Amino acid sequence: MQKNISHLGMLVCLGSMLTGCGIYTKYQQPEVQTDGLFGTLPEEVDTTSSLGDLKWQELFTDVSLQQLIERALEANTDLNVARLKVEEARASLVSAKQAYLPSAQLDPEGALSSYDGSKPTKTYTLGASASWELDFFGKLTNAKRKERAALEQSEAYRQAVQTQLIATVAESYYTLLMLDEQVAVTEETVESWKEYIRSLNALMRAGQADRATVNQAEASRLNTEASLLDFWTPQHIARGTLSEVNFPQTLSIGVPLDLLAGRPDVRQAEATLKQAFYATNQARSSFYPSVTLSGAVGWTNSGGALVTNPGAWLLQAVGSLVQPLFQRGQLIANLKISKAQQEEALLQFQQTLLDAGTEVNNALNQWQTARRKTELDQQQVGHLSDALHDTELLMEHGTINYLEVLTARQSLLTARLSLVADRNSEIKSVITLYHALGGGCEEE
Repeated sequence: MQKNISHLGMLVCLGSMLTGCGIYTKYQQPEVQTDGLFGTLPEEVDTTSSLGDLKWQELFTDVSLQQLIERALEANTDLNVARLKVEEARASLVSAKQAYLPSAQLDPEGALSSYDGSKPTKTYTLGASASWELDFFGKLTNAKRKERAALEQSEAYRQAVQTQLIATVAESYYTLLMLDEQVAVTEETVESWKEYIRSLNALMRAGQADRATVNQAEASRLNTEASLLDFWTPQHIARGTLSEVNFPQTLSIGVPLDLLAGRPDVRQAEATLKQAFYATNQARSSFYPSVTLSGAVGWTNSGGALVTNPGAWLLQAVGSLVQPLFQRGQLIANLKISKAQQEEALLQFQQTLLDAGTEVNNALNQWQTARRKTELDQQQVGHLSDALHDTELLMEHGTINYLEVLTARQSLLTARLSLVADRNSEIKSVITLYHALGGGCEEE
């Protein structure tokens, strides 16, 4: 009884020593400072929830856009490569788990021999062997944990590619809607020119306007109409209109800590850190011996020197312990390399988190600026519309010349085009913020 207690005590002490050496230590997320990561937030921003938690179908409700995104998710080469990398990592993890199991092999042999013209002798041998590495010092455990971290990294990378692809398709789609709206504004301006020219022709026939004024108006119309050719595209894509776009008026970003779980690139950086952590554990475990149990069994019909009775069984069992003796310098160097790589991964993780906070701040600033510019543009368009109406009336009564009408009309066109562009910038800032918060990375 005392002997068993003594052995148990030795095992407990050995386990405590190995844990203290860091061989079996599990990864723990490092402490990160997230206070102030978002800086000063505008009043319109809500921190009780996060825009990034929405599925992309919930944010982008345009059916045509949803179809384009789905097609891109199916056919994009980069995303398909990322999916294959996930499968590779998953297979590597399965392989690492299989290392816990014993390996076995079967070695059947057959021979036909004759000596000095004697009758040929047939010899059969059926052998089997097995070996099993015992994970006393954490080599297999750390290898498995490292491969699991590699799987997490691959999955996070796939999600990062997916979120970027969704954001890119959405931005391109809304840019197309912006161009459609600018074409519509320009076409309205052309029609307005035509109507105004008809009025000028009537005034010219009545002797209240000259031909030079009419020709200048015609030239301005043609110049505006020619600008439409810049928007022409030979390929038609089914799409909605910019006026139908409806994004939330108040944005929600959650708390800075949500970036740790929401952004795939942050999770990818942490998975890299986790891999480096277990690689360091592996380097430490290399200082300890490898313990392997092996055995062999075989049957032969040969009488030979080893078998007294033909058709007998051969049995063998071996236990081995391999301790590195002349590699200590190399093992120490490998441990130093692993520690340095772990420190690098930690710094990269911290920098990735800082970059994520910066992207959120920039997207919020862009949204706030674009929204304010849109409000000012709307007021400007209203004033310029009134000014154009008054200027045309003054022109008809001969109070002012044609150049003032031309200036007023061009100013209104420019303001309306700017309004459309700033509205598109506001939409893009929402997409950028959605991407910055990790939106669109839901599991497949």
